[in-house]
Amino acid sequence: MNAEPFDLVVLGSGEAGKYLAWTLASQGKRAAVIERRYIGGSCPNIACLPSKNVIHSAKVASLVSRAKEFGIDLPQGKIDMSAVRERKRKMVEGLVAMHLHKYQSSGAELIMGSGALIAPKTIEVALAGGGSRLLEGKDVVISTGSRARIDATPGLAQAKPLTHVEALELDEVPKHLIVLGGGYIGLEFAQALRRFGAQVTIIERNGALIHREDKDVTDAIGQLFLDEGVELILDTQIRRVEGISGASVRIHAMQGGKEIVIEGSHLLAAGGRTPNTDGIGLEKAGVEIDPRGYVRVNPQLQTTAPGVWAVGDCAGSPLFTHIAFDDFRIVRDNLAGIKRVTTGRQVPFCLFTDPELARIGLSEKEAAEKNIGYRLVKVSMEAALRTRTLSETRGFMKALIGADDRILGFTALGVEAGEVMAIVQTAMLGGLPFTALRDAIFTHPTMAEGLIALFSAIPTRH
Repeated sequence: MNAEPFDLVVLGSGEAGKYLAWTLASQGKRAAVIERRYIGGSCPNIACLPSKNVIHSAKVASLVSRAKEFGIDLPQGKIDMSAVRERKRKMVEGLVAMHLHKYQSSGAELIMGSGALIAPKTIEVALAGGGSRLLEGKDVVISTGSRARIDATPGLAQAKPLTHVEALELDEVPKHLIVLGGGYIGLEFAQALRRFGAQVTIIERNGALIHREDKDVTDAIGQLFLDEGVELILDTQIRRVEGISGASVRIHAMQGGKEIVIEGSHLLAAGGRTPNTDGIGLEKAGVEIDPRGYVRVNPQLQTTAPGVWAVGDCAGSPLFTHIAFDDFRIVRDNLAGIKRVTTGRQVPFCLFTDPELARIGLSEKEAAEKNIGYRLVKVSMEAALRTRTLSETRGFMKALIGADDRILGFTALGVEAGEVMAIVQTAMLGGLPFTALRDAIFTHPTMAEGLIALFSAIPTRH
């Protein structure tokens, strides 16, 4: 079989890969994307956007439960998980249609099937409809993403736990959901399902939820979940699992030197991610992986094989869709002869609990580890008067200010924290001093106005 020549062949249709294909095809180049299941990758189908869709339904359920607080007398709302799921599915259908239109309008070819490298820059595709194709690219991009990791705990795999994929397809509220892991995915689903009416227990091996954050953050997040009725079992090592998720499960664990048993109806594995780099022939193309299974790349996202690039989760980039999009821009520019690297780029993040947690730049913990001096300023979210109109005053904002008055880092726990963070991030990108935000005129009453209160709290130098 002779290989079909392409300017670009992308394995996996995630964020970075699809944008590369659309961009090059729009320039008149022949580009193809190979995808085995999810058109557009995991974000629009089974991850970011669907989860935020469900989380918003849970927010509405929470507001309904608080109706009297807002002067509205409503009967207690009944949760219909089938309807929640249907709303999510309709959104996904629209996103898939949007992606198909992008392929059609750009001229990039979408090939549904399972692909694997069989030689340098050559991919064989077992087509979903039968048969096969052989593609050779002038450049090849590995964009295969990652999947939920199921640890080797005895009995865990046999218990058939939910991952984020199955959790998004629930058609009933679990009686008692046990969440393994206190990271992003675990926390977002734990709060949402608690608000739908499930009893929820989070088991975390470390001493705090999202334990890498500053203590004031982890304390506040922990208290948020306790206030919502979520049970937290921290500093706990799981030894074995019994039962089947969806029926009955028993978790045998060690906490403080004592064995404990936690029983529930459903189990959600949210203990991390693993790259989708197995079984795709990387070794046949001279593409090396690191001990954790991520593709080895240099700062330009080139692999160890000439003409082969890797982007997104599988390349060990921070596991965010917005970072994968920046990976696209980096490879796009490098293909055009414009040197661009991943080194030193900003990595903003937002945990979509309610309220949100958002951070950009250094935390206090990171500044201390790097021996970077700073001035700290912190205010309650109540300082943003908009929160009082919404009855959403929980949380705080804080910033780290450098000796040159530039902002080193910003953290917000509160309503619309992600949107507020973007304003600070823009100032940081521009190298502006904190006074630019302190002295800005923001509309009253908006959440952005809280930044004036925050940065006005920094003492004036004499």
